[in-house]
This record gives sequence, C-alpha cells and structure tokens, in this order.
Amino acid sequence: MWNLQGKKALVTGGTKGIGLAIVKEFLSLGAEVLVVARDTKNIQGKVKHSANLFTMEGDVTHPAFRIALLQKVKENWGKLDLLVNNVGTNVRKKFVDYTEEEYKQLFETNLFSLTEITRLSYPFLKAAGNASVVNLASVAGSFDVQTGPPYGMTKAAIIQFSKHLAAEWAKDGIRVNTVSPWYIQTPLTESVLSQPDRLEKILARTPLNRVGQPEEVASLVAYLSMDMASYITGQNIMVDGGMSVKGL
Repeated sequence: MWNLQGKKALVTGGTKGIGLAIVKEFLSLGAEVLVVARDTKNIQGKVKHSANLFTMEGDVTHPAFRIALLQKVKENWGKLDLLVNNVGTNVRKKFVDYTEEEYKQLFETNLFSLTEITRLSYPFLKAAGNASVVNLASVAGSFDVQTGPPYGMTKAAIIQFSKHLAAEWAKDGIRVNTVSPWYIQTPLTESVLSQPDRLEKILARTPLNRVGQPEEVASLVAYLSMDMASYITGQNIMVDGGMSVKGL
C-alpha cells in the first residue's frame, strides 16, 4: 500500500518547484501523471518514468481550457484517482499598493481556478471509488508572514474550502486535504530568500533553522494520496520546520 501503482493523477502547475517535485514523486511510486502548466516543453528532460507522464499546456484561469482539461481526463482514463491543485502565484507589496486588477488576478489564479477544476473533476474522482484531492495552500493562510494580504486570503480560503469539501464528499469515497508549506526553496520564493536580512528573519522563526526543499513537501502530498492515508481527510498539514509552534 506504500505506493501509487496504477493511480491516475492530475497535477496542476507541475513543471517547477513543489509541483515538479510532486510529479517526480508520483511517477517514482508508479502513478500515471497528467501535468498541466502554461509551458510544459522542458518537463520530459526533468523526470524519470516519462512513459507514464502526460502533459497539457494552457492557462487554468481560462474556463474553456479547464473544460478541455477534464475532457482529456475523460478520454484518457475515464476516472481520476488523485487531484493535486498546485497552481499559484503572488504579488508581494503592501495592501494599499495593490491595484484591483492585481488582487483579482491572484484570486483567479490561486483560488477560483482551483475550485472550478475541483468541481469539474468530481464525477471522475467519484468514479475512482477511493480518490484523494490535495490542495496546496500556505502558512500564509493561517499567519501573517508579510507576503501580501491577497495571497494569504486566497490560501485561507483554500484551507476552508478543503474542510467543507472533505465533509461533503466523504460519502463518495473522496478525501480532501490541504498542505501548507512555509518557505521552500523554489522559483516563487527566490526573490525573498535572496535578501540576507529577510532570510535571517525567516530562519530565526524556524526551529529547524533552514528553509525547506520541494521534495519535503512532495513526500507528504504523496502520502496523503496513498491508500495508507485512507482515514485522513479535512486536514491542513503544515510543512514548516516548526515555525507554527515557535513562541519565544
């Protein structure tokens, strides 16, 4: 049971950072993986077991693309064992400096695309009989980490959405969990971690005294997707090096 052999998985935003690490982990555990991203041209050279890798290039914020994506799931597999919603972006600034267009785009990318892809995936998840949804949120959904209010708002909404859905879809054999990383070494955090003073503050807040690696998030996502985790649903698990429990 400590594998994903034969599982059919859809991973959004799976060509770099945490998403790519999840794709690699899933493939190594025997899953067939459909990766969605705006640019999928270089992913084949980054992974092993590429015979089980499928790609679809497009923008998940576009309704027509989302419909086409789930049509591909229907044609290829007819069911969906695993859904990992990983697409996300950020614009870091003080709240009063955002334009309305900027924070609306953050909601479209981080939240609304996730909720709609999840909704469209429902019949295929139900058909699998024992499916798992893992939504990537952030510790910013629970704490102020100076990353911009709209980003934290979208991640908080994802956490609560996942809790509600875990209760609603349990009768259909669909588990829904959320993973909330702290600072992980990825292209999205590079601009922050490259600032010595900011990095010092991050490490001071982290008992393990380092930033995380994408593989350390991917391993948890893989576990939550396994049949071994069949009694775990509605949870938000932080991958944070102890940040969330540190007081003085």
